[in-house]
Amino acid sequence: MSIDFRRTTPYSRVYGFDRGTPIDRRYIEGFLERHAADVRGRVLEIKDDTYTRRFGGSRVVTTDVLDIDPANPRATIVDDLTTGDRLESGAYDCVILTQTLQLIFDVQAAIRTVHRILAPGGVVLVTVPGITHVPRADAESWYWSFTALAMRRLFVPPFKDDAVSVSSHGNVLAAAAFLYGLALHELREDELRVNDPEYPLTVTVRAVKEGAS
Repeated sequence: MSIDFRRTTPYSRVYGFDRGTPIDRRYIEGFLERHAADVRGRVLEIKDDTYTRRFGGSRVVTTDVLDIDPANPRATIVDDLTTGDRLESGAYDCVILTQTLQLIFDVQAAIRTVHRILAPGGVVLVTVPGITHVPRADAESWYWSFTALAMRRLFVPPFKDDAVSVSSHGNVLAAAAFLYGLALHELREDELRVNDPEYPLTVTVRAVKEGAS
């Protein structure tokens, strides 16, 4: 089908999942693939362990799944990341925190918890939305969109400045297509590969806790 952006309704209101793979997954999963070596040892992921299994493989010794919702059958720990009462300090070699911080009002508290539960030398791999659609189903729990500058300010401190790497991903076409709910296969790779920091579709953070693992 031909794509027409001169319309006031999207092609999909579920990020393009009903058309294929959402466009932002290209940036989220590309980031995790580039840092797959960090996914090792004891790993914590949010809601399920899909990315732990996909990118960690045999390097992963133990996996925990965190969710605030006790109804999640995949959760091994039910807790609030802003308090982390049930999360052990210094326990994890890697925390995978994808598309989560926008749903937490006290982002700084959540990041302090992540820093606390990482072992020395442990790594957190973070992705957050920049330019995005806010679905009606999440209207009561979605608080933020982020810029690269905001993410650096949030992570430094508690992490040291030279231990935090922040990047933005996307361009005006990728952002517009994502807002319209197009799927990944509907853009070409050369269109997706262009990065324009003025149109951050996805922002990524890799932060390492001080000390040797």
